[in-house]
Amino acid sequence: MWVVKIGGSLSHDPALREWLTRLWEVGGGRVVIVPGGGDFADAVRQYQQEWRFDDLAAHNMCLLAMAQYAILMQGVVPELVLASNEERIRRALRDGRVAVWVPTDLMRATPDSMTNWDTTSDSLAAWLSTLLNAERLMIVKSCDVDTDMSMDALAAKGIVDRRFPAYVRDANYIVEIFSHSDAEVVRDRLLNLTV
Repeated sequence: MWVVKIGGSLSHDPALREWLTRLWEVGGGRVVIVPGGGDFADAVRQYQQEWRFDDLAAHNMCLLAMAQYAILMQGVVPELVLASNEERIRRALRDGRVAVWVPTDLMRATPDSMTNWDTTSDSLAAWLSTLLNAERLMIVKSCDVDTDMSMDALAAKGIVDRRFPAYVRDANYIVEIFSHSDAEVVRDRLLNLTV
């Protein structure tokens, strides 16, 4: 199973449709998509600055931001299956479908290590990859990515979140960072697994 996190920064990029279509075409039964927060999460930042509420509220609102992006993705490619927990994800995969994670089960009543701005959908994708015992985690960004950079360097440049390197340091799955223009590369990898 592969987890593919598609950054919220692709929410206005024509490449989003290509990514979703390619993953749906060849990823049935093998791919779980994790949505970023995008504009929806940016609105949470603005509201937090305006109203000065705590990071716990912001965390819960950002999970809803990811849920909105997940619904947008299904709106673009209706064959994708929304799934809010491990059981529903595994059911979608057993049915030969591509799941899109709706992370509302991670809403919190009290603060913990996830309820901060250093932990974004990148780290949540790593957390989910560990939970699902994924073989591979692919993070798709809207910017060009230097594949030779370390995870710490990518975090320092703000390409992945600050907590991400710690989440994947001892991961038992492969971690790769892709640019928005790499949809065909990932499609070809998925196809090569089937031959």
